[in-house]
Amino acid sequence: MKPARGFTLVELIVVMVITGIIGVSMLIFFRPTVDAYFDARRRAALTDVADTALQRISRDVRPAVPNSIRTVGNQCFEFLPTSAGGRYRMGADIVSAVADQPLDITQPVTVFDVLSPLNTLPAVGDWVVIGNQNTGDVYAGSNRSQITAVGAGNAVREAALTVNAQQFPPGYDGGRFVVVPNNAGNPAVVYVCSNAGVDAAGNGTGTLLRVRRPFNAALAACPAGGDVLATRVSACTFVYAPNAGATQESGYLWMQLELREAGESVAMAYGVHVSNVP
Repeated sequence: MKPARGFTLVELIVVMVITGIIGVSMLIFFRPTVDAYFDARRRAALTDVADTALQRISRDVRPAVPNSIRTVGNQCFEFLPTSAGGRYRMGADIVSAVADQPLDITQPVTVFDVLSPLNTLPAVGDWVVIGNQNTGDVYAGSNRSQITAVGAGNAVREAALTVNAQQFPPGYDGGRFVVVPNNAGNPAVVYVCSNAGVDAAGNGTGTLLRVRRPFNAALAACPAGGDVLATRVSACTFVYAPNAGATQESGYLWMQLELREAGESVAMAYGVHVSNVP
């Protein structure tokens, strides 16, 4: 019989102690690297969300109805997006024998010819806006009318738009119109920063929302609800200058958005030029 061989208790304890020391050492050296990896991934995700949200707002705002942007404070702003636009017939065609339909701004009209090609054909229910030189006009309804029919083109026009009887602003000679999509009765868009702040865990508490609503004569307060563009919002600011650089032809919208998660934050700023030529 040969005696059994194995580890003594002392040897086992020594191995466990050495293994623990090695494990703690590896944790001390590798944990910052692992933490840095997750922090970088978190910042990249926040950057992507912030950039996507601000670019979406920029794409909406640039083709907005001229002079339709309005704000209440610096946490929201409202505007009217457009889907098409062009030139309307201002006077009678004296060459072609085909009947024409000019838009006479001295009296109410119900139909007019479109002279320029339309990239997107308006739909029944959409709105025609002409000569919006003051922000409140289009919301109050003094220079807009709803489309009731869309006629085909012919030798003297690209299309014909039939609208509810409306006398558009007198004195306007630009010959331009824009089309605002009706969107199920909610043509106006409001971007809202709601409940921006930071909680005890270092996360943003706010939400960036895109709210659609009907025409309202006034914007008394930032509305609630809508589609979510970004969460974890810790700070947000919208500043609009309707005559940037002392010119009435263009406005300037300045947007700042900060997102924060688990102590990591990303701050981004965008500036958007807006055409205010009716």
